[in-house]
Amino acid sequence: MRTRYLFSLIAFAIIATMGAYFLLNPSYEKSIESKYYYEIGEYDRAYTLANEAFSIDVYNRMASTIMAQSKTSLKYVKYIAQAKTFLSEINAMAAQKSLSAADRAKIKMMSEIMVDSFVKLAPSIITNKELVTRAVKYHNDFENLLEKVTY
Repeated sequence: MRTRYLFSLIAFAIIATMGAYFLLNPSYEKSIESKYYYEIGEYDRAYTLANEAFSIDVYNRMASTIMAQSKTSLKYVKYIAQAKTFLSEINAMAAQKSLSAADRAKIKMMSEIMVDSFVKLAPSIITNKELVTRAVKYHNDFENLLEKVTY
């Protein structure tokens, strides 16, 4: 009976030691903070913190994972921002009475850039589904524009 309590006490002590190490180690502390920022959608801050944590401890897999996921999410955010910019320019051109050949060529070029850029995005299981969905929507919009502008 005493050995049972002894093993339980040893197991608890090991778990408590591991927990304390995880919470007090600066690398893991930054990893936890970067995970928080990743979850709330502040990918720049998450990437910066994960990179700092990884530079402190290169064996910190949590930091490595968050750094990679933040980088992927930042690519999606940049793609969406560029799509919004291009669409606002295209809408300004479309508001004119008629489109010139130069305007059509510019719309075609913007659409090709966005379609080609989408291929370079590589989502993972952890990537925010809303980001992926918005990027797919913009990709489809630009594919449709490309079809309409290309005769």
